[in-house]
Amino acid sequence: QPTNIFFLIFSMSRPELSGPPEEFYDAKEAKKYTSSSRIINIQKEISDRCIELLNIPPGERRLVLDIGCGSGLSGAALENVGHTWIGCDISRDMLRIASERNIQYDDIPDENDEYEVEDLPDEEDDAIMMEEESQSEESDIPAAKRRKTNQIAAELVQHDMGLGLPFRDGTFDAAISVSALQWLCYDNSSEQSAPKRLARFFASLYRCLKRSSRAALQFYPENDTQASLIASAAAKAGFAGGIVIDFPNSSKARKHYLCLSMDRSYRKPQAKTDQDTRSAKGKANKNDRNW
Repeated sequence: QPTNIFFLIFSMSRPELSGPPEEFYDAKEAKKYTSSSRIINIQKEISDRCIELLNIPPGERRLVLDIGCGSGLSGAALENVGHTWIGCDISRDMLRIASERNIQYDDIPDENDEYEVEDLPDEEDDAIMMEEESQSEESDIPAAKRRKTNQIAAELVQHDMGLGLPFRDGTFDAAISVSALQWLCYDNSSEQSAPKRLARFFASLYRCLKRSSRAALQFYPENDTQASLIASAAAKAGFAGGIVIDFPNSSKARKHYLCLSMDRSYRKPQAKTDQDTRSAKGKANKNDRNW
């Protein structure tokens, strides 16, 4: 009895232990996830930090892959700084909410812009574009060949990242991910072991990024061993970089970011610390009218 209670409590804090993500993030959970102001604020904070870690020069617009994009919260952060994005997630219910958000921005790419999705073998081709329903002729065009329109802010692809990302070589300028990478560390079957899923994921990420690209992937490791497993898989795929741990001494604010680059001379960014927070608050106080 006590063991079962402990497992239940631990499972609630680690949704990865409850089963595959496509089952955990059903319609009910997806709606709850997107309606919580606390979750929305945390997602925005993490997304903004991922974008900061990419170190893209201000004013430059890039095509960014959002891995585990969920309901589009991190995609909204990308749009806020002017980037175009393509979202990939395994949960159809989360993607449905993302498509319903219908976030729009002014600078839409012209009609010649086309995002290419790689044709996968039939047994792995579960990539499905999630777009707003319409009665236009575009509905007759195969999903993988549809062009981006001004009706939605991004293309959304339903796909299991553990099978390898379904995009053509050199498609993206950068990649971000928020709270998704740790799902690869849990075996769903004997054929889908964590090492195999991580290897396929990072090999495909390396392939679909441009040679000057960077990636910032935030995740919640269960322990240090799991974090090392993830970092090792990225290095084996050819990436330079490593794990940046913001606020390492805080149980609440502590966040892991896997910062990667195609450039072998790349060095991972500096982590944020409690001292950075205190310095920022001090500057804010000095600028206050009552100072």
